[in-house]
Amino acid sequence: MFTRSFTGKGGLFIFLAGVCLLFSSQKKPAAQRGAPLKVIFETDMGNDVDDALALDMLYKYMKEGKINLLAVSSNKNNIYSSLFISLMNNWYGYPHIPVGRVKDGADSEENPNNYARAAYRYTAKGGQKVFKAPDTTAAYKESVALYREVLSRQPDSSVVIISVGFSTNLARLLDSGPDSFSPLGGRDLVAAKVNLLSVMAGDFEEKRMAEYNVKIDVAAAKKVFGSWPGRIVTSPFELGNTILYPARSIRQDFTWTEHHPVVVAYESYLKMPYDRPTWDLTSVLYAVEGLKDYFSISRPGKIYADKEGFTFFDPAPQGNHFYLAADEEQRKKILQRFITLVTRNPKGR
Repeated sequence: MFTRSFTGKGGLFIFLAGVCLLFSSQKKPAAQRGAPLKVIFETDMGNDVDDALALDMLYKYMKEGKINLLAVSSNKNNIYSSLFISLMNNWYGYPHIPVGRVKDGADSEENPNNYARAAYRYTAKGGQKVFKAPDTTAAYKESVALYREVLSRQPDSSVVIISVGFSTNLARLLDSGPDSFSPLGGRDLVAAKVNLLSVMAGDFEEKRMAEYNVKIDVAAAKKVFGSWPGRIVTSPFELGNTILYPARSIRQDFTWTEHHPVVVAYESYLKMPYDRPTWDLTSVLYAVEGLKDYFSISRPGKIYADKEGFTFFDPAPQGNHFYLAADEEQRKKILQRFITLVTRNPKGR
């Protein structure tokens, strides 16, 4: 064990890396204990392309038997977000994974580089759609209803939620009432079933900004940070922003297939070649594999957001919020792990 000191709001922070005393009373990821980790993925798929790579990681963990992906929920209020998730589920060999869709979400932008739309509509030279993607619009459940159904069926303290978009669905889940799936209200249901919320959100640098995932739905983020009845570990903007997934991998490591949905997504999002930050991938890596040699973690505390979407961390011995960091050597290891994982062939291919 070793320590590293950082200065920020609230004074001195001590970061512990490796197998540390801070987590001696907290459960290791189930994937490290032998049982597949039960995961729900909450995403704003269709905004930044890192969501597509993060979902790819989860499929690869599924193939390895490390996780059971219970559901994928979209918090982007755009139908192509859910359609692209269904396309990915089908292409990677997991068409049974249910997809949830936000209702009246905070973000419905239809920008020209919406890669989810581009990949869903992608056609070969003859004009035929490349990816088998039936229109399953009617099959999508509203996300909060899907959460309640899925969580009610799981053992207590068994589920990890990985949230890499807006907090809209999670805030509504906390406010939800009893239903046919569970007599518990949302907050009590989360307290009973969820072991960890691994979230990509916030910016804790001294010269911080209102991070995108927070500011798009500030009220929801404030609700989640203020009311979530369990452990939250956040991977802030400044972590993933310093770990760039290389364009050379996108161009060279997926040529085993003529058409790959992640490659199409990358090519549709920005003009290739470009390296791209791995914000969302860091939250997936931590949730499934833990600290290992990849991350350092803050002492316990409390995260809160102000009305503009700026996030702050106050250390507190009894706090249940933490945030991740990585030094240069750790960032190299993280990037290599990303490349190793996502360049593996999917199930059945």
